[in-house]
Amino acid sequence: MGMTMTQKILADHAGLSAVKAGDLIEAKLDLVLGNDVTTPVAVGVFDKAGFTRVFDPEKIVIVLDHYTPCKDIKSAELCATARDFARRYNISHLYDTGAAGIEHALLPEQGLVGPGDLVIGADSHTCTYGALGAFSTGVGSTDMAAGMAAGENWFKVPAAIRVELTGTLPPYVSGKDVILHLIGLIGVDGALYQSLEFTGPGVAALSMDDRFTIANMAIEAGAKNGIFPVDDKTLAYVKDRFPRPMKVYEADADAEYARTVTIDLSALRPTVSLPHLPSNTKTVDEVKGLPIQQVVIGSCTNGRISDLRAAAAILKGRHVAPGVRCIVIPATQAVWLQCLEEGLMQTFIQAGCAVSTPTCGPCLGGHMGVMSAGERAVATTNRNFVGRMGHVRSEVVLANPAVAAASAVAGCLADPAEL
Repeated sequence: MGMTMTQKILADHAGLSAVKAGDLIEAKLDLVLGNDVTTPVAVGVFDKAGFTRVFDPEKIVIVLDHYTPCKDIKSAELCATARDFARRYNISHLYDTGAAGIEHALLPEQGLVGPGDLVIGADSHTCTYGALGAFSTGVGSTDMAAGMAAGENWFKVPAAIRVELTGTLPPYVSGKDVILHLIGLIGVDGALYQSLEFTGPGVAALSMDDRFTIANMAIEAGAKNGIFPVDDKTLAYVKDRFPRPMKVYEADADAEYARTVTIDLSALRPTVSLPHLPSNTKTVDEVKGLPIQQVVIGSCTNGRISDLRAAAAILKGRHVAPGVRCIVIPATQAVWLQCLEEGLMQTFIQAGCAVSTPTCGPCLGGHMGVMSAGERAVATTNRNFVGRMGHVRSEVVLANPAVAAASAVAGCLADPAEL
């Protein structure tokens, strides 16, 4: 029996000719990632275990993005621990305030991850890099500590779900709608410890930003990882960006899949997830008019330049509705500068938005947009669990950037096609 893309990457990094679903393997790592929340925990484990060296200081990345610029004393102490560890072990890839960005947008942008890589990160949305044809998955801080010391980790080889994409996306529909639609179909545990492997003619119609968004939220379906084939768009993205030798993997024609899900992209409508699960999906026309108090446009899911262009196209010449706070967060410093150069910042400010330095802040209810009881937000983030963005009696509706911007203008959940 043949292997899937994920299985081929795992086999190669384990030095094996073949693996199958359920196998336990030890595989070499190309990159280990941590942030300001998870790295300090990993450092504690690392030091307690008595480790005195890292496997490769060039293959460890620490991004201070969740509570930074530091919002309080505790967050400052966490960042100090991460900085000290980076200094002790000469880790060159430390991204701090002023140079940092939201980690899962930053790493691909900086060419730190590429096709064929095996990446672990102490953050659940590390699965983002599957958009580049890499196997990347979130782990706990203990696994991060072990990975930093040994350059290897244990894995259980996942079974796979084949997601066949056909057609092309209609106006105001993006990768966010694709993944929300899929999660609505299969549920938040529908791909539990499986690989979501995207294929079919519709892949070519998706931009890289669409693919990053889709792979990013594979974890919201319970998946171990999400992965896309490497095509001309992938190679164009990594060209002059990714310096290491890369290897392109393709699934075998006789690869075994647990199931196949087919999605016609041309049939999709702007889709939202209502509280309090990403799988609680509706098309926007089914629930438009729902009152809101806040809009967040950004995050590792939808803070890239195409996302902000889509939001700015809606906001240009319009103004945020009275009683609504609209917070815009470019995912990296480079995206921030590009927004400035393209005039998007002027559009956001003139529309009455608050624009932040890159941070994960509001997505996890950390800072820059925490809600009180009874408030509801439309957000381009990835989770809408109880209390995710603040008080346990606040609510989050997940949406694409065009829907979020239209909702900010309308003062309620809105269809961008109707503005």
